[in-house]
Order: sequence, then structure tokens, then C-alpha cells
Amino acid sequence: MSAYLSSALFWLLPSSGYADSFAAQVRQAEITLQGDIYVLSADIDYRLSDEAMEALQNGVSLFWDIQVKVQRRRNILWDQTLADLVIYYRLQYHALLNMYRVINEVNGETYNFSTLSSALGQMSAVRNFRLIDKADIAREGEYLCAVKVNFDREALPLPLRPISYIDPQWYLSSDWTLWPLKK
Repeated sequence: MSAYLSSALFWLLPSSGYADSFAAQVRQAEITLQGDIYVLSADIDYRLSDEAMEALQNGVSLFWDIQVKVQRRRNILWDQTLADLVIYYRLQYHALLNMYRVINEVNGETYNFSTLSSALGQMSAVRNFRLIDKADIAREGEYLCAVKVNFDREALPLPLRPISYIDPQWYLSSDWTLWPLKK
């Protein structure tokens, strides 16, 4: 009975090789000092599965959030989080206008595009996103930066949500990308 159960659970878990072909990926990310503020610039690759493309073409909005953290490394206890910020994007397709729309849910900026690749390109380039003041970073100590792209399955229409948790074509999030902060 336990062999049957473990076999059933194996099929319910996403296959990493299959899911990775659709997952978002942080290609490049860096935090630089501009004046007295550290800012993030990142390039992200969004790859949509056939299921996600079909849903988008049928009027389902797709949501991603880009989570950015700056942490101070500590030997005792856990790392101290100095910044934990999120950028939210909504991707829509309007069939009557034959147009893709990208909405930055944080600042309300809206962009319209005639192609999906152009819309994904808008979401892919994060430039000069303000993170943390220079005064909040001590001269001594190690600091770690982290970026992750999450696909929001909970924002899908109710009938799609259960499917999105078991179908690997809906695993559109990235892994954490980590690097040390250069002071």
C-alpha cells in the first residue's frame, strides 16, 4: 500500500525538467548605489506554457510578483531582513483590440502592446527600482541580495486554481537568485 501511495504522490509532484521549460528565470540582477539609494536592475525571462497561453488568449489575466530582499548576514540567529519589497505585474489580452496589456499593480502604470513578446519584454526589464537607503547599510558586515519571480496561481479564476497546483504547465515561478551586495 505504501508503494502505491508513494507512486501516486510522485505523479502529483511537478517534474522539474518539465516545469523548468516554462518557469520564469532571473537572467541578470544587480543592485547599485545611485546617490544615497541602492537600486535594483534585473533582466527576467518569462516563458509561458501552452496552457497559460491558451488561458491568456481566452481572457484570463496572469499575475506575477517579483520579490526582492536585502538581508544582513549574521552568525547568531537568522539573517536580518532590511528590505523586502514586491513588484506586481498583471498581463492581459484583449481579443477585440488584439492587444496585450501589462499593468504594474504597484504604481498603476499601464502599457499596451501589439505582440506578446513586447508585453513580456516590458515585464522583463526592471530598472532603477528603489530598494534601501545607503544609511541603512553598515560599513562592516555581509549583505545578501535575493530576487524571485512568483506566478500567482491564487489570482486565476476558481475553476483553474486546482488544476494549476497539479499541472506542471502552471509552474511559472523562478527560483531564488542570490548574490552579495557590493558596498
